[in-house]
Amino acid sequence: MSILFNLIYLSVMAIFSPWLMWRMIVQNKNRRGWSAKFLGYAPRRTSDAKCLWFHAVSVGEVNLLKPIIERIRQEHPYFEIAVSSTTETGRQLAADVFSEDITFFCPADFSWAIKRTLRRLRPDQLILAELELWPNLIRITSARSIPVSVINGRLSARSARGYRKLGFLFRPIFQQIDWIGAQSSDYAQRFVDNGCAADKVTITGSVKFDGVKTDRNNAATLELKAVAAAHGIAAEDFVFVGGSTQLEEDLLLADAYVRLRQTHPQLRLILVPRHPVRVPQLCREFENRKIPFALRSSEQATSEDASEDASEAISVEGAVLIVDVIGELSAWWGVADAGFVGGSMGTRGGQSMIEPAGFGVPVCFGPNTENFKSTVSPLIENDAAEVVNNGHQIETFIKWSIEMSHLAQAMGLRAQKVVAQNTGAADRTVAGILALSQGGEAESPPQSRPSVVSAA
Repeated sequence: MSILFNLIYLSVMAIFSPWLMWRMIVQNKNRRGWSAKFLGYAPRRTSDAKCLWFHAVSVGEVNLLKPIIERIRQEHPYFEIAVSSTTETGRQLAADVFSEDITFFCPADFSWAIKRTLRRLRPDQLILAELELWPNLIRITSARSIPVSVINGRLSARSARGYRKLGFLFRPIFQQIDWIGAQSSDYAQRFVDNGCAADKVTITGSVKFDGVKTDRNNAATLELKAVAAAHGIAAEDFVFVGGSTQLEEDLLLADAYVRLRQTHPQLRLILVPRHPVRVPQLCREFENRKIPFALRSSEQATSEDASEDASEAISVEGAVLIVDVIGELSAWWGVADAGFVGGSMGTRGGQSMIEPAGFGVPVCFGPNTENFKSTVSPLIENDAAEVVNNGHQIETFIKWSIEMSHLAQAMGLRAQKVVAQNTGAADRTVAGILALSQGGEAESPPQSRPSVVSAA
């Protein structure tokens, strides 16, 4: 079976090699971690401490791991933690957040890369965040009697149908997962329908409710308020944040902003694109539309040469602030008076709206939120968010948030209450992970912190 998947992957790589080269050369992406990804040269562990290997695809999943790993450290301080990620942004954030732990690029699903990674890392459990169903990774890990678990598990209806159509390939993989902590009963049933044993699936809820901040006076948000002030955003301004946005959503928000600024000069817009790598493209779009903007990484606003026509609608002092760095979105939500959660107007399936809800931010999002159904449902049911279908409705929501601020604030408080009512998933998840660890913590601490030899 490994040979079959290896051949499939190699064929796909051959077909898409021109595109992959273009991404490397033109977009400067996927240049790092080749030895870890394709040859399995993960850091080599040299200690005998129990090791939990967490895999988080990108930034969102890395953030998800924070409350889980914090709780495990509290209960078992001598466990060794390893965190892998697929994307460069995820890998960088993991290195920053888990600086005392092992962090590396996850191997691609080639059998040789996975076998070498397992030999070098020697994990006692593999823990996949949400669901990374890589057949060779799960099959080879399980064959070595290393338990495999999925935390904060979600499986969309579309993905579940796809796996069922290829059941002869994927059903055995689902059957090799030792435990799944699912976000909701719907997700749990889809895992079972695809081959997971019912007694190995637990409904834990979403861990993201536990990791969310609720105090706007946290250090990270206070620092960003100072950044906003440096870019001309005053304390009395009404700040609207567009988070995890795609390009089309950024443009819809910018157009609404330009129109509303004519009658609501206190309005300010902050955009935090989902992928900072496309910020140059967004900047070019703004320049073409004569919309002044400032970059988070710059101390000065750009587009000073905006046309007079644009200046009549929006002054340079009202430039759109574009956040072109990673890992800050959760803190920027603490600056917002209202907001829009991106990835929801197209086919992406949405992004998490839990972080703004934790801060009590009244938010809107598009109709496509399939990937976050377990989060969206309680918010909508409690009138704690609003669905918008086009740019006009986005503009209407922004205007309502400003002019009917008492109602908008009440919506935010309802969202914050939804978050409070759904906490506890992290504790249930940690219990499931530790139940698989079989033996728990070593009786005595290691003489020194386990050493790791990084791959060349």
